[in-house]
Amino acid sequence: MDSRTTLQREAASAGSGTSLLYYFRWAFIVTALGLVLGAFLGWEMTGTVGGTLTIFLICCVLAVLEISLSFDNAIVNANKLKDMRPEWQRRFLTWGILIAVFGMRIVFPLLIVVIAAKIGPWQAILLAATEPSEYARIMREAHLPIAAFGGTFLMMVGLSFFFDHEKDVHWVKWLERRLAKYATIRGIEIAFVLILILTFSRLLGGEEARVFLSSAIWGLLTFLLVEVVGAFLDRAQETMSSAARGGLGAFLYLEVLDASFSFDGVIGAFALTQNLFIIAIGLGIGAMYVRSMTIMLVDKGTLAQYRYLEHGAFYAIIALSVIMYTQSLVHIPELITGLGGAALIGLSFWSSVRWNRVNGTGEK
Repeated sequence: MDSRTTLQREAASAGSGTSLLYYFRWAFIVTALGLVLGAFLGWEMTGTVGGTLTIFLICCVLAVLEISLSFDNAIVNANKLKDMRPEWQRRFLTWGILIAVFGMRIVFPLLIVVIAAKIGPWQAILLAATEPSEYARIMREAHLPIAAFGGTFLMMVGLSFFFDHEKDVHWVKWLERRLAKYATIRGIEIAFVLILILTFSRLLGGEEARVFLSSAIWGLLTFLLVEVVGAFLDRAQETMSSAARGGLGAFLYLEVLDASFSFDGVIGAFALTQNLFIIAIGLGIGAMYVRSMTIMLVDKGTLAQYRYLEHGAFYAIIALSVIMYTQSLVHIPELITGLGGAALIGLSFWSSVRWNRVNGTGEK
């Protein structure tokens, strides 16, 4: 098989000096179309220039929110994609973005209302269009099980990166060396997460504790099932020692991971607007930028050039999971969530640049 991946071949066709415009061209197109549609909806809803401008700005803010919350998602996706076979890279970046935009930003919120309100899908759509405040109330009431499920899944993703006895590159050395050392203890990360789940459920108490505990256990089981199914599917196609899990299993893993990252943004978006269609536009724009960043990271080999960047992303994942757990007790503004993850990734990037300079690696 050609050593260049599909993404690299695609970029090569645009010339050796691939520009940022090349990677983000579709994101820019979707941004333009989305903002025009947002302005149109604003005019239809309000009939005033001020109302139209307000809806337009909300779409912009939602897009920025999604990008800030999902930048670590792009890094993790890129880490997984670089080991996937070319055809599955292409499928994730085409089918995957459709699932991410339409599935998680439109179908997922509707599905929550369908289950919570015990109504049909069409009734849920009518509720979103005609009674957005009631729709938003149902979504907010569903925040606890979503936070428990998504937080648990993301916590397992983050801990699995650090509890790895083969991991030999450490950013926070005093901590990561110890975690890698204890990684040989079977199930240590599962035990750690279970302790957290029981602790938070005790802090909640009552019916909320039961809901949190049940949802968190399902999040843990989902992670383990995705790992098992992924290994089974890909072992049928190639041995586990070759290029990691590079097929359907990795695709399923990335889709569930992307869904977990999306939980917080979808729920948080209702703090800005209660209109499902405006939320879909804003978050959909942001999702396109995440896709573009993923392609760029894989094609340019950015994770190899900056050795601690991946570490920063996984620290951000763990921080996000802790925030999602904490939100079961108190409200944490989405601004803190987004800026916290960005700060960790920025710090890891700065540390990588310093390491390159000290060791004479330089930036490519």
